[in-house]
Amino acid sequence: MYSILKYYRELLDNIRVLEEKMVGNLPENNSVILIGKVNDTPIFSHEVFGEGFYTFNLSVLRLSDTYDVIPILISDRLLEPSKIQFGVPLKIEGQFRSYNSKESNDHKLLLSVFAREVEVLETIEDSRNPNSIELNGFICKKPVFRTTPSGREISDILLAVNRSYNKSDYLPCISWGRNARYTQSLKVGDNIKVWGRIQSRTYQKHLENGEVQNRVAYEISVAKLALVESEDIH
Repeated sequence: MYSILKYYRELLDNIRVLEEKMVGNLPENNSVILIGKVNDTPIFSHEVFGEGFYTFNLSVLRLSDTYDVIPILISDRLLEPSKIQFGVPLKIEGQFRSYNSKESNDHKLLLSVFAREVEVLETIEDSRNPNSIELNGFICKKPVFRTTPSGREISDILLAVNRSYNKSDYLPCISWGRNARYTQSLKVGDNIKVWGRIQSRTYQKHLENGEVQNRVAYEISVAKLALVESEDIH
């Protein structure tokens, strides 16, 4: 019997194939590669036409021998949840995406890596770059340049990166030194390319009731950026 569920599953598969073809015909504007170890047990997130999606954290080593702990969203069709176990080494390729969330009237921008390819590794060999991201997007608001008490120059950038079906991801970036100084010349609507890594950092949120919460922020630490001239866009 040709059920409605089977129909929608086939429809979803067709949409996915179409999306892959669209991506193949367009310049890649959001590309992430991570190599790290599973940091916790996957948690069920949601289901779309019978396809289950799960979230977990991936620990990725920095050059400083500390770790970035990065949230991953993955389909059970890429990797069975039972195979996502603590300490398992994985290579993840995908996109850094943003989702709006509203909790207790507190608007939050949730960030995670949407996995498009995954490989279970035997071990993690020395890798020059286990955490890399490339973005091509548009500046949403004027970059905020500041200097720390120690004299370090920093600039905060919010980048809008287009994806299929007229959606966009809004991704916070942070640049340093000469890159930070350069962003002072950029304006809203400028198209830039960014190369760097995804980093996690902890901070304390002071609430109105006096409570202090420990939270984690995610952002792109910019190693290189460049303005995209109009004639470079195809």
